[in-house]
Amino acid sequence: MSRVVLLILSLFLVACNDDVSDIQQYMNKIKSGTPVKIEPIPAVNQFQHIDYSMISRRSPFDLPSPEVIQENYEPAQNCLAPDPRRRKQPLEKFALDNLSMRGTLGTDKEVWALIQASDGSLHRVTEGNFVGLYNGRITSVSDNRVILVELIPDGAGCWKERTARVQLADSSVNE
Repeated sequence: MSRVVLLILSLFLVACNDDVSDIQQYMNKIKSGTPVKIEPIPAVNQFQHIDYSMISRRSPFDLPSPEVIQENYEPAQNCLAPDPRRRKQPLEKFALDNLSMRGTLGTDKEVWALIQASDGSLHRVTEGNFVGLYNGRITSVSDNRVILVELIPDGAGCWKERTARVQLADSSVNE
C-alpha cells in the first residue's frame, strides 16, 4: 500500500514542472506575426449653424398638427356627405394602415374587435363605431377582419363611399 502511495506522489512531483519555455516561444511567435493596426481618428464634421426665425417656420417644440379634411365645407345638394356635427371618436385620428386588429371578444349577440393604434393604445370597437381619417363607419366585425365604409371626398363637394377592411394582425385569410 505504501508503495502505491509513493508511486502516486512521485507522479505528482514529475507533473509539477516549472518549464514553460515552449509556451513562451509559441506566444512570442504569435505576437510577432500579428500586425498591430490602429484606425485613424475620423475627421470631425464642421458644425453648421442655421438661424431660426419663427415667422418662416413651424416651432420645433410643437408637435405637427394633423391635416384636416375639409372641416368647414358647404355640402352640395343631393350629395353624400359626412355629418360635420358628429363628435369624432378616438380612432379617427389614425390612418387605416396605422391600425391593426389584435383579436375579438363578445357574446352571441355582439362581437367587439380589439384594434391597436400606432401609438400602442388598444381600443374595443363594434358595428357603428368610426375609425380612420375618412369617416370610416364599421359595418361588420368578424373573427379575422373589420369591414368599414369610408367617405372619400371627390373634390367637387360630394363624397363617395369606399369599402375598406382592417385585417387581424398576421392573418393569412384573404377573402
